[in-house]
Amino acid sequence: MEVSFADIVGTIGVLLIVFVYLLLQSDKLDPKGLSYSLTNAIGSVMILYSLMEHWNLASVVIEVFWILISLFGVWRYFRRKN
Repeated sequence: MEVSFADIVGTIGVLLIVFVYLLLQSDKLDPKGLSYSLTNAIGSVMILYSLMEHWNLASVVIEVFWILISLFGVWRYFRRKN
């Protein structure tokens, strides 16, 4: 089995999302903080990149929503700061 660049990027994205979720559940990360939403958005973009090579409609849909919700969290973070 050959591992492509897209596979590596997608796997790193999954690891980012899972790690930030672990930090959240361990009370090491503020769910309203910038790093939580930003890391989720970046991880989802990386997964979405891998899905361009290995297309799966359901996975694309969930990642697009994950990105949009994460960006909403980033927007709310900056809105609270101002």
